[in-house]
Amino acid sequence: MAELEQYREYIQGLLTKYGSYQAVEEDVEIQLIFDTMRDHYQILEIGWDGYDRIYNCVIHLDIKNEKIWIQRNMTDVQIAEDLAEMGVPRDDIVLGLQPSNLRQYTQYGVA
Repeated sequence: MAELEQYREYIQGLLTKYGSYQAVEEDVEIQLIFDTMRDHYQILEIGWDGYDRIYNCVIHLDIKNEKIWIQRNMTDVQIAEDLAEMGVPRDDIVLGLQPSNLRQYTQYGVA
């Protein structure tokens, strides 16, 4: 259970760091969404670029079955590497954004 709390802290710390950047568009805000009851964590961009509505999930991480799932990463940041450097075993990191049949060829968990 302590490991699960540690994973929550790692994720919230990373997303807080990544979410501190300024959006390029003036009318776009960055929102951090932390659902700690269900273990869903996201960074959203919400706003307007002129007449165009901006609503984008930039990063989405989940904790499922005591593993960290990277569901979406629209940045150049290597989230899995950052988590591994923080001490998360590679088998506890699942690249959910990769098809399940390809995960065995990554250096991370297959779940």
